[in-house]
Amino acid sequence: MKAHHPRRVLTAAALAGLTALVATGCGSAPDDAGAKNSKAAKAESAAALGGMEKLVAAAEKEGELNVYALAPDWANYGEMIAAFEKKYDIEVNNEDPGGSSQGALNAAAKRKGQDRAVDALDLGTSYMQEAKKQGLLAAYKVEGWDDIPDAQKQPDASFMNNYGGFISIGCDAEAVKNCPETFDDLLKPEYRNKVALNGDPTESSSALAAVVAASLANGGSLDDAQPGLDFFQELKKKGNFVPAKSTLATIQQGETPISIDWDYLNLGYGQKLKPKGVDWQVVVPADGLYSRYYNQSVNKYAPHPAAARLWLEFVYSPEGQNIWLEGFSRPALLDAMKKDGTADKAAVAQIPEVHGTSEEPTADQEAKAKQTVVQGWGKAVS
Repeated sequence: MKAHHPRRVLTAAALAGLTALVATGCGSAPDDAGAKNSKAAKAESAAALGGMEKLVAAAEKEGELNVYALAPDWANYGEMIAAFEKKYDIEVNNEDPGGSSQGALNAAAKRKGQDRAVDALDLGTSYMQEAKKQGLLAAYKVEGWDDIPDAQKQPDASFMNNYGGFISIGCDAEAVKNCPETFDDLLKPEYRNKVALNGDPTESSSALAAVVAASLANGGSLDDAQPGLDFFQELKKKGNFVPAKSTLATIQQGETPISIDWDYLNLGYGQKLKPKGVDWQVVVPADGLYSRYYNQSVNKYAPHPAAARLWLEFVYSPEGQNIWLEGFSRPALLDAMKKDGTADKAAVAQIPEVHGTSEEPTADQEAKAKQTVVQGWGKAVS
C-alpha cells in the first residue's frame, strides 16, 4: 500500500467535511453438524447457486446473519450493517461489537454446528491465517473477485483483503499542549499517563500493528518486532503508557488523550468528537510508517451459509466499498472503482495527502510478529 507522510497534523476542523479515504465461545459440535450439508454451504460463488437472485432468495429464507466484533464506529461498520439489513430481509446479529480478532476466532472455532456460530469473519491477517490452519474457512469468490489485486487475495479464495489503513497517533489538542507527531515524541515526559492503545496486542490486530509500527520506528523490521516491545517497555517505565483501552468514551472523558490506532479510526473519532468539544488531531508518524489490510471470509461451518455469502457480495459491491470509504478506510477495490467511475469521488478527493512508502508485511511476517508479541507483551508492560 503506498503511503505519504503528512506534512502537518490533520486537525478535527480540517476533517469536518472528510467522508473518506480509504470474541468468546461455547463448546463445539461435530465437524459434520449444522449447515455443512446445505447447497449454499458448498457454493464457491453466486453462480454456483444459480446467480445473485437465487443467492438473495436463499439468504432471505435463512433470515439471519451472525457476525462478531464489528464495532459500529470501526470503518463505518454501523452503516454497513444498517444498509445490508435495509437492502435485504435479513437481521444481523452483531455479537460483542467491542471484541477482538481473537474473540471472533474463538467463537468460530468453538461453535461448529451451533445456531449462534459466526457466519462471516473480519480478522487481521495472522488471525485469519490461524482460522485457515484450523480448517474454518470456506472458499468463496465474490462477483468482483477479478478486480481484487492478486496480492490482496488468497489463490484458493479462502480469504481476501477488505479494507485497510495506516497506524496513526490521535491527540486531544485541548488536553495536550503539544501533540506528538512521532513515536520518539511519545517518550517525552510531558506525555506522562497519556498514551494508550485500542486493545491488547496479544488479542487485537490493531494494537499488534501499533507494536510493529513502533518497532519500525526503533530500528526493527517486519521480521523483528522486539524493538517495538522494547519501546512500550520504555514507555511504561517512563510512566507514559496508559493500560486502559482507548475508545471514544475514554477519549472524551480524558482518560486516553493520546491514542495509537489506525488512521481511519482516529479520523472517525475526530469527526464524532468535534461536536462534543474535543479537538482531536491526527498524524501518521514518519518514523513508523506502517499499513495493513483486514480480511473477510465465510466460516465453513456458518449456520446461515447463504447469508454469509451474500454479506461478502454486499461488502465487496460498489455500495459496500463506498461505505468503507465514508468510514475513512481504504477498500480493496478502490483502484478498480476509480477506473470504472463507481468510487465516491468526493470521498476519494478528501484523502489526506501523505508522502513516502509504507512498510507492509506478508502474512508470514505478521504471524511471526504476533508470536513475538504474545510471548513478550506481558513482560514489557508489567
